[in-house]
Amino acid sequence: MQPLLLDLFCCSGGAAAGYAAAGFTVHGVDIADRPRYPHTFTRADAIDHVRRLTASGEIQRYTMVHASPPCQAGATLTVGTNASRGWGGQHVDLVAETRDVLEATGLPYVIEQPNGRAEIRKDITLCGEMFGLGVLRHRNFELGGWTTTKPKHVKHRGYVRGHRHGVYRDGPYVAAYGEGGGKATVPEMQTAMGITWTDVREELTEAIPPAFTEWLGSRFLTGARAPQQLELSA
Repeated sequence: MQPLLLDLFCCSGGAAAGYAAAGFTVHGVDIADRPRYPHTFTRADAIDHVRRLTASGEIQRYTMVHASPPCQAGATLTVGTNASRGWGGQHVDLVAETRDVLEATGLPYVIEQPNGRAEIRKDITLCGEMFGLGVLRHRNFELGGWTTTKPKHVKHRGYVRGHRHGVYRDGPYVAAYGEGGGKATVPEMQTAMGITWTDVREELTEAIPPAFTEWLGSRFLTGARAPQQLELSA
């Protein structure tokens, strides 16, 4: 039987596809309906759902939990835009609450966030260039209850294509967020990230490349160790 992963705040399933490729059976949970999600899906509030599973003991069916809680409050792009327009405090930050409910499960977990001010440990940082992708899409991952060796962040080959601060630059990567200003088209985003099952721009702009979680899932399944075990063997 394949190990079972609970995918919280799952959106369109970029993370799910990677974990499935690594060898997990995946069950997604999101507060919004996700008809294009490529695995078993439950529509529910992710945090309340985990609390119910933990209280009933059903959480023990799972091997690991992945969570991508809303991150707009701390994302670099959002913080900069809000500051420039005099905005602030408009987005919910669920990172701390998510960590609390994951700790209560007793299961190994991963919390994913973009670069920015989100309060997570940056145990692992992954970038599209590490996997030969057409996006950079830097993402940080906090590992709970397990650890693995941090990969080296490789040098980028050039710019992200598009306008920034009034200057247009060409480059080997596309900007998979927003619209206009040279940002990626939907087909470009699909190709750059390796996501074929959705052509909805909003879902693609929120997704992480499956290559990221395939790497994480494979590392977990082939060599996961509790943090204290790593320290003792160092």
